[in-house]
Amino acid sequence: MYKNKRPLFLLLCLLIGLWSCSKPVENPPNIVLIMADDIGFSDIGSYGSEISTPHIDRLATEGLRFRTFYNMAKCNPTRSSLLTGLYTGGNGAVHLAQVTKQAGYFNIMSGKEHFDDWVPAYCKAENVFDRSFHFWATTEYFRPPSGEFERPFYLQGQKLSADDIEHETSPMYKTDFITDYALKWLDEAFSNNAPFFLYLPYHAAHFPLQARPEDIKKYRGKYLQGWDKLRQRRYKKMQQLQVLPENAKLSPPEKNRNTQRLPLVATYNDYYPWEGLSQEQKDSLDLEMSVYAAMVDRMDKNIGRVLEKLAKNGKLENTLILFLSDNGACPFYTNKIKDVQPGPANSYWSLRTTWANLSNTPFRQYKQSGHEGGGHTPFIAHWPKVIAPGTFTDQPGHVVDLMPTVLDILGATYPKKIKEYPTLPLHGSSLLPIFKGKERSTPEYFISGLENFRMFRSGDYKIVKLNGGVWELYNLRDDPTELKNLAALYPETVKQLAEKYEEQTAGPYPDPHDPGQLD
Repeated sequence: MYKNKRPLFLLLCLLIGLWSCSKPVENPPNIVLIMADDIGFSDIGSYGSEISTPHIDRLATEGLRFRTFYNMAKCNPTRSSLLTGLYTGGNGAVHLAQVTKQAGYFNIMSGKEHFDDWVPAYCKAENVFDRSFHFWATTEYFRPPSGEFERPFYLQGQKLSADDIEHETSPMYKTDFITDYALKWLDEAFSNNAPFFLYLPYHAAHFPLQARPEDIKKYRGKYLQGWDKLRQRRYKKMQQLQVLPENAKLSPPEKNRNTQRLPLVATYNDYYPWEGLSQEQKDSLDLEMSVYAAMVDRMDKNIGRVLEKLAKNGKLENTLILFLSDNGACPFYTNKIKDVQPGPANSYWSLRTTWANLSNTPFRQYKQSGHEGGGHTPFIAHWPKVIAPGTFTDQPGHVVDLMPTVLDILGATYPKKIKEYPTLPLHGSSLLPIFKGKERSTPEYFISGLENFRMFRSGDYKIVKLNGGVWELYNLRDDPTELKNLAALYPETVKQLAEKYEEQTAGPYPDPHDPGQLD
């Protein structure tokens, strides 16, 4: 188990087993936690994209943008760490919604649930949320020709048929009806006159690439200039937006070397210059990225629906809204249904390496990887009463920091027991000082990436593996995009960090991260 480095006051609170070691906060804020899926660092307009995301951009320009924020580089480990504050654990883990529930919050979840095996059953949606609509891992966006989705949906823990999913717009589309359920339950939260926690983990823009025709049409032709030129344009826009350190250079085109995932079903699945393609290939690839962009666009529209709902009901001012992605873009192109282009309900494409490289501008590598392209994605915090608008921070954060942040905001402390189990010590620390424009004590370390692609960062230095290889070493202060491997120059630093990593990860719990899963 990853070792804990919490402050003394928290350990004292743990010993006496109290939920709160201070008076409850008066007029506690509502909390809305929004998570995108497989969206890279530059895929949001306010982080450099050409994709239209005005509602997310509003949160950014009226709030705080992190230049460095880490997740676990894959769907299930990120969700597991985000909601428990643990890199890994087991019985004794506490779900974030269990903390807010104890503080009197009305808890709502609508979206994707996907955990590692170590997350206890008592942390599942139906056991911690007052209202929940969820699905496990990958499902289609439209109801497919077969009549059912690949995996079932659940309402309050009960399996829900496709016919019974409530939706305002036909044909039904997942991003829309996820929001429909959330808005319905927000009305209930407003009537309760209690603070609420809304967890909104969208599936967009995870494969399969499916989108409404009108959304796809908006982007058709915009990607005919190709990934090489678009990557340069995004990089320049990112520099103008100041979402990158001044010394961050654009990494060269990156090939997908995650060979344990091969062979991939593809005719062109790795990096190649755009100009060498035929017009027919360019048109097909333009459509592929247009569908991806349409999915991000549709998610943003739905976030706009949530913001409008909060504003109309006078809740926006006292609501902390957090937006993030679970990992970088996915390069594992596949096409399950031949001779069907991406977009409609009977298609089943995923994005390929070259477009994923665009999404992760300016970084190297992709989903699963501990390199910055895998676990370094946008993080936006919007809270009008606390966070100064239009601000940025260079202080790094991690998804394990969310649990201690909520505890800090609520004036609560971590419980001594959950069910019959002693609770596991948290691995993160509060982001509230950063929200308030202050410096927090930098965590001793950050971890991301799957086991064969693990990264361990301590201070400015970071070690990282690629597909089970030897440790690479980078100084992220001097080299934010990992262009110069320093391992041969500083072998002692590599050794010290590797030993520190082994020390922090030693314990009774095996690493649960399975690189063989695609979801």
